[in-house]
Amino acid sequence: MSIVMSGVAGSWARGAALSAFALALSAASPALAQTADPAAWAHPAVPELTLEQALARAARADPARPGLAARLRAAEAGVRQADVRPNPTIGLTVENLPTLGAGNVMGQTQTTLSYEQPLERGGDRRARTGLARSEGDLIVARATVAALDRLEQAQRAWGEALSADALVEIARQRLNLAERFQSEVQRRVDAARDPLFAGARAEAELAQAQIDFDQAEVEARIARITLAKFWGGVADFSLDPAAFEDTGASRIVAGEVAAADLEVFQAQRAIFEAQARVEEARAVPDPTVSIGVRHMWDNDLSLVFGGSIPLQRHHRNQGAIDRARAEGTAAQADADALRMEREREIARLQVQLLSRANEARRIEAETLPQAERAVALVREGFARGGFTYNDVMAAHTALLQTRARRVAVLQAFHNDRARLDRLTGAHADLIGMEAQGAAQQNPEIEQ
Repeated sequence: MSIVMSGVAGSWARGAALSAFALALSAASPALAQTADPAAWAHPAVPELTLEQALARAARADPARPGLAARLRAAEAGVRQADVRPNPTIGLTVENLPTLGAGNVMGQTQTTLSYEQPLERGGDRRARTGLARSEGDLIVARATVAALDRLEQAQRAWGEALSADALVEIARQRLNLAERFQSEVQRRVDAARDPLFAGARAEAELAQAQIDFDQAEVEARIARITLAKFWGGVADFSLDPAAFEDTGASRIVAGEVAAADLEVFQAQRAIFEAQARVEEARAVPDPTVSIGVRHMWDNDLSLVFGGSIPLQRHHRNQGAIDRARAEGTAAQADADALRMEREREIARLQVQLLSRANEARRIEAETLPQAERAVALVREGFARGGFTYNDVMAAHTALLQTRARRVAVLQAFHNDRARLDRLTGAHADLIGMEAQGAAQQNPEIEQ
């Protein structure tokens, strides 16, 4: 960025202002201090960063990736645990114990050593493992949604950085106008055509324009640093102003609702359906068989076989089954409601993008030329003595407000575009490979 300075707020004031800003930035953050050198600002020999590159960097540096991998390992462990059979039981029974004083204890006692094994009927193990795998699918779906939300934030930060650069350009234009106007007023004051207070007001306007320009540069640098923090880097990039002016996205038909948002509810429904199958399997009574060896008092041995099965007289687990099925129906209803809500928001944003693009185009084609012509006419009239200082400043203010309005419209356009991209999952391919890679490290989740 070029450094502009003239008038009473000369090079000394310029250096003092930038030094103060540099000290403030260095106190706030080491990353800020790294890019707070005014010389680096004046010669930004850095590569250009596109939106796609920024989002790719943000996706690769997502701090939630280790957490996703850990949760998938936990889900895989849950699948392994659900797939195990019930443990057997070893029992020891001693019978015919005599009362005290009844004679030889060992000669009358009978001892039975038994081995018991519960037998699962109704597909308990298959139902449990299906439930555990469904829980793993929900983990992946939620992680994908969180990653899409983060990419939306990164895209907004990219748009805000572009907007900050555009505001720097407006501040520079204001500073140039104020500088030229101050020179004209000073010549008129020196020629005794205007009073001294006119020169003082022009000097004050120039000083304020310089302050605003310095502040705009600092805010632009902060916006870039905020963007770079999405991948833990520094602001070692430049942004193409043409990207801020590009409203071509308004002519692209929006896609469907992001699949990741619906997959969360689909995974929830699958979990409740799997839970219903688990409860149905639990409703089937599981028998327990046992086999053992009995040692009797006369040293004889005999084989003992037995079994048991619960009677479904009172408890058939029907309430748990009905509850799981109802929860699955509710998850499907929630998915349908979300789809309808997102479709309405997508349609609204599509129209709003067209409206903002049209407004920006009309300001550029209709309002700005008139405001610029008004400034030129007023300045010509002021030079001939036909207009006052206030007339010139009013024309300048109207021009700058028009430019600022266009920047605000374009920033709103990029914010709406970021939201529309999020709702349609336009950048899901940037995180799809990450989720697939994590799932491949835990293949049991996908079986």
